Amino acid sequence: MQFEVWAPQAERVTLRCEGVTRALERDPQRAGWWTGEAEAGDGARYGFAVDDGPVRPDPRSRRQPDGPDGLSAVVDHGRHAWRAPWSGRPLPGAVLYELHVGTYTPEGTLDAAAGRLEHLVALGVTHVELMPLCPFPGRHGWGYDGVALWAVHEPYGGPEALKRFVDRAHELGLGVVLDVVHNHLGPAGNYLPVFGPYFTDRHHTPWGSAVNLDAPGSDEVRAYLLGSALAWLRDYRLDGLRLDAVHELADTRACHFLEELSTAVDALAAEAGRPLFLIAEADLNDPRFVTARKQGGLGLHAQWNDDFHHALHTALTGESQAYYADFARDPFAALAKTLTGGFFHDGTYSSFRGRRHGRPLDRSRVPAHRLLGYSQTHDQVGNRAQGDRLAASLSPGLLACAATLTLTSPFTPMLFMGEEWAAGTPWQYFTDHTDPELAEAVRRGRRREFAAHGWAEEDVPDPQDPATRERSCLDWSEPQREPHARVLAWYRELIALRRRLADLTDPDLADTKVAYDAQARWLAFRRGDVRVAVNLGKEPAALPLGPHPARVLAAWEPVQAPGPDGLLHVPAEACVILEQD
Repeated sequence: MQFEVWAPQAERVTLRCEGVTRALERDPQRAGWWTGEAEAGDGARYGFAVDDGPVRPDPRSRRQPDGPDGLSAVVDHGRHAWRAPWSGRPLPGAVLYELHVGTYTPEGTLDAAAGRLEHLVALGVTHVELMPLCPFPGRHGWGYDGVALWAVHEPYGGPEALKRFVDRAHELGLGVVLDVVHNHLGPAGNYLPVFGPYFTDRHHTPWGSAVNLDAPGSDEVRAYLLGSALAWLRDYRLDGLRLDAVHELADTRACHFLEELSTAVDALAAEAGRPLFLIAEADLNDPRFVTARKQGGLGLHAQWNDDFHHALHTALTGESQAYYADFARDPFAALAKTLTGGFFHDGTYSSFRGRRHGRPLDRSRVPAHRLLGYSQTHDQVGNRAQGDRLAASLSPGLLACAATLTLTSPFTPMLFMGEEWAAGTPWQYFTDHTDPELAEAVRRGRRREFAAHGWAEEDVPDPQDPATRERSCLDWSEPQREPHARVLAWYRELIALRRRLADLTDPDLADTKVAYDAQARWLAFRRGDVRVAVNLGKEPAALPLGPHPARVLAAWEPVQAPGPDGLLHVPAEACVILEQD
């Protein structure tokens, strides 16, 4: 078997494979690369030593059986016999479901999660979006401190378990999206600097030195990240990738890394004959991320839209701290602006940032499905002091309203696992760092962060306490009892309506028309012949929908179609979807 590694500054590189050490040779065709052969099959353990240093895992390791600090293992992807023929599921018309493997089930494995996929089929979602799977220290964590960007966390089941999960999802008609982190690596188990200039001090991020996308040596670093992304899509038959915090990818080169990545993914899609897509988490409100390359954009296929979340959250909860402040001044106006224009901050002043932020979205060039809309995510729940979901403070009626606004909006909807039944379990920040000093630093940092917002130390869960993760696991007995069962039925009904009514997946953002009364706390919008109305107030509301006859398609509480006066009477904390006859 041929082994290779990029180590441009090394004088010597050796391969340790199955207990035998061999010197590698410089590759005369590729500067900085070292190559050599050794007898090795699937599962063989190996690593590289640079300049007689310790043996370290392969930067392109496909498997880390003993965790990030152990030796790598050979993975022969050709050994897996795929069961399900799969032609893919495109992003337009999709409903995504964000899932964390470690807390979706008490077992916290990919195989256990695969055993619960029928629930998602019955719910009606089209794609599962898995939170990061790359190896990290310990057993449990969010996954955003991963290393070994080509491998699957062994406690989740490793590479073969991911293939079984994808195969099962595809058998059931579900696409699979993976959250990948290119903007930083975790603080423990990251051996990339041993091999080469994978990071640069030219730029700095919240995690320290930036990944090297534009300094000397960056050609190979970019190739490393591109290769990892394509490997997930090719070797595991994934349907798309979610790119974490792309605004932290510092790149001054003429061709941005994201443009290079989107070009490569589109080429792989053409080669594979199935749709593949990239979804960015981006904090810049910059339409160029999701504008086609031929129109001067970076060519990503979609991005998360936090502005819609913030507007919806403030309208539902009244919260106004931190980045919610600008939205909370007039949350119904903020909701109306995002529903019709995509971004709230489109060049407007952001008090949270102390400057203007964003730029307008060209609705004639950017279809609505390129923005993801959601009422909850792992970030917006887990980064609260106690990881409390909306269900912890809102009535079932308001939760139904949140679901209605999300699932009938112009955007591609995304749900966070458990929200579809108003899960009573929190989703808290948990870690399992094996380094005691790092564990204590994370614990103190978390408590210090929330102390600044008035939280007592004892009220902030200890990330290292196993009970914190256990509290965050979904309780699968809840969907069978009230009020959870009723909320779940409502989500299913809404998703079925979205699938059935073409107006609800119309990509024309400009076609959405909104009316609201902030004092009465109601909002209504029109998409083609579909009318959606929500009453967030504690009193019934009369909404002037006009004289056009309409029939009720779905309602949280019993509602009559508007009479000759054109008024729609909606009970308190309730919602209704109608279709114009």
